[in-house]
Amino acid sequence: MQSTHVHEQFSSRAGFLLAAIGAAVGLGNIWKFPYMLGSNGGAAFVLVYLFAIVLIATPVMIGEMMLGRHGRLSAPNTFKKVAEEIKASPAWKYVGWLGIVTMFLVLSFFSVIAGWSIAYIIKTASGAFTGLTPTEVGNVFDDFLHRPMVLIGWHALFMTATVAIVARGIKGGIEKSVTIMMPALFVMLVGLVIYGMFAGDFSQAVSFLFQPDFSKITPEVTLSAFGQAFFSVNVGIGALLTYAAYLPDDVDIVKSSIIIAVGDTLVALLSGLMIFPIVFAYDLDPAQGPGLIFVTLSTAFGSMPGGAIVGTIFFTLVFFAALSSSLSMLEVCVSRFVEGNDDNRPKMAIITGIAIFFVGFLTLLSFNVFEDSRPLGFVHRFSEMTPFDLLDFAITNVLMPAGAMLYAIFIGWFLSRDMTMKSLHLQDTRLFRVWRFLMRYVVPLGIMAIFISNLLP
Repeated sequence: MQSTHVHEQFSSRAGFLLAAIGAAVGLGNIWKFPYMLGSNGGAAFVLVYLFAIVLIATPVMIGEMMLGRHGRLSAPNTFKKVAEEIKASPAWKYVGWLGIVTMFLVLSFFSVIAGWSIAYIIKTASGAFTGLTPTEVGNVFDDFLHRPMVLIGWHALFMTATVAIVARGIKGGIEKSVTIMMPALFVMLVGLVIYGMFAGDFSQAVSFLFQPDFSKITPEVTLSAFGQAFFSVNVGIGALLTYAAYLPDDVDIVKSSIIIAVGDTLVALLSGLMIFPIVFAYDLDPAQGPGLIFVTLSTAFGSMPGGAIVGTIFFTLVFFAALSSSLSMLEVCVSRFVEGNDDNRPKMAIITGIAIFFVGFLTLLSFNVFEDSRPLGFVHRFSEMTPFDLLDFAITNVLMPAGAMLYAIFIGWFLSRDMTMKSLHLQDTRLFRVWRFLMRYVVPLGIMAIFISNLLP
């Protein structure tokens, strides 16, 4: 018999929206988006990214939230419940389990990298980068990565914070924390953008972000932008489904999805307007790649007046963004194991958090002890990949696209028109028909293109 347990709910629409935006806003917006933008043609990348947010990410978000509120259960049991209602195979529940496994693995390496942001709050505040050259800042970062016991400590601290909040439940833990963190995040972000207007080369940054050179829109840039847009909004892997299970019935899912997408995109663009004025003012390389914030920006913070204060605010912002995302990742995992018995929540949050912590060692040791290890060196496609690179590849290029594809197929092709209209509280309007067309055709084809291109040598 399917569980009829109803989870506790968010106390307000605002609480849900802050939590959902927090789930989407993370290292992907503040760490990955700027360096992807810098490495892929600037404004050309932004243009395609915005296009993908509208055509792919937001339609899937609407569908995922619809499933979550309809099922009112964890991802596996929601799929099972809905499949039973429409007389489809109960095997669809494994799509929910795929999301749990994916989130478990994502959080294992996400926590390691998020721990770096805590360390850099302290390093920057102490003036560790003041007066250092780019090479010296790079050496500080390299030395940091080659201290596994130090990395373990920061990883443990971040996971402890995540577990402590999730263990307290939806209202007392997640909602309460995001109502503090998300407004603080936006204040810090806007404050740093304003700082960049006066202290950086803001006009060049605006041109770089918003004046596209259409010749730079190549197939590679297009696929990179689509992939970044889709995964930035954090859809198709159960996070928003899980949060929507705690959503009051009177909340408009379509409007909420648009607000979340706009909020997530706004943070990504503001991150660019925060980072690139400083990058250009200090003649740094916008295409630095993953080291853009930990090396390139730290160099600038060490050179500018008041850089220790600005840098400390910046890495605090990175930490808040990472923590707001990690809460949704752990909640996806924990929600299944506390189904029907919320008294088990603290225990299951701790057990799951400890398991994720130890799996994170695979990532952590890839930067030092295992840095020369190439487990699949005999396969040309993977010959240069460390254990962490392989994990990242499997998650980003296999598990996440596969899960998102299955979400789109289930929602677009297995759920009836009447059922989706009723669940979304919509009539057979043009808006509904456009959304259904996108879910049935555009989204699956778009994800398939990303999936195939990422697997090609």
